[in-house]
Amino acid sequence: MKLAIMQPYFLPYIGYYQLIGAVDVFLVYDNIKYTKKGWINRNRMLVNGKDALFSIPLKKDSDALDIRDRELAADFDRAKLLNQWQGAYRTAPFFKETFPLLEEIVGFQDPNLFRYILNSLRMTCEHLGLTTAFKISSEIPIDHSLRFQDKVLALCEAVGARKYINAIGGLELYDPDAFSARGIEFRALRTRPFPYEQFGQAQIPYLSIVDLLMFNSVAKLQEVIADNYDLVGGACSEAPGSLVQV
Repeated sequence: MKLAIMQPYFLPYIGYYQLIGAVDVFLVYDNIKYTKKGWINRNRMLVNGKDALFSIPLKKDSDALDIRDRELAADFDRAKLLNQWQGAYRTAPFFKETFPLLEEIVGFQDPNLFRYILNSLRMTCEHLGLTTAFKISSEIPIDHSLRFQDKVLALCEAVGARKYINAIGGLELYDPDAFSARGIEFRALRTRPFPYEQFGQAQIPYLSIVDLLMFNSVAKLQEVIADNYDLVGGACSEAPGSLVQV
C-alpha cells in the first residue's frame, strides 16, 4: 500500500494532486501546528499577467494551536474571494466549467479551518476524477507526541504502508535508510514543468490549481496528474514518469 502524508492546503499547486494520485491512501495532518507564513490557507493566482495571493482569513488566535483548532474569520467575505477569481479569469477558456466548483468550495459553511480545507481538497479531487482514500492523522492510533520522521514512520506502520511517497522536499527531511529498516520504501515526487498558455503571455508556473483549471481541460489535467512527474529515491525502477537515482 502506498501512502502520502501532508498538511492541508487550500487549492494548492498541481504537485499536491499528483501526490494524491500517486498513492492509495492520502493522510492529512490535522493535529499539527498551523504555520502562519505557510500555504495552508493561501495560494497564488494570476492577475494581469502577474502572480497575486488569495487567502482565507482566519479568526485571531494563538499561534500554538493545531490546524484543527483554528477557525475562519467571522467576517470572511466569500463573495469577495469569488469576485477576485471572476475578475482575473472570466475570459479564460475553462472559466464556465471551473467557477461553479469554486462557488461550491467557497460556499462551504463549516467555520473550522481543517474541515473547510479538507472539503475543498475532496471536492477538487472529485472534479478531477481522483479516487484516492483520505484519512485524518489524529484518527490513527499512534503515539501522537512523536515528531517529524518518527511520527511519519509510526503512521506508515499503523496504516500498513509499504511505500511512502513524500513531496520532493522530503529528500532533505527524511532518511530513506530509516524507512527501509522498517520495511518501507521511501520515494519523493518531483513535478515536471507543465507549460500552458495564460492569456498568451509568458507563463508563471506553479500557481494554484485554480489557474490550471481555468486554462486546461479536466482531461488534460488528469494526464498531467498521472504522468507528469518523477519519483526519486535511492534505487532505479519504473514509475509513472521515471524513477531516477539520486
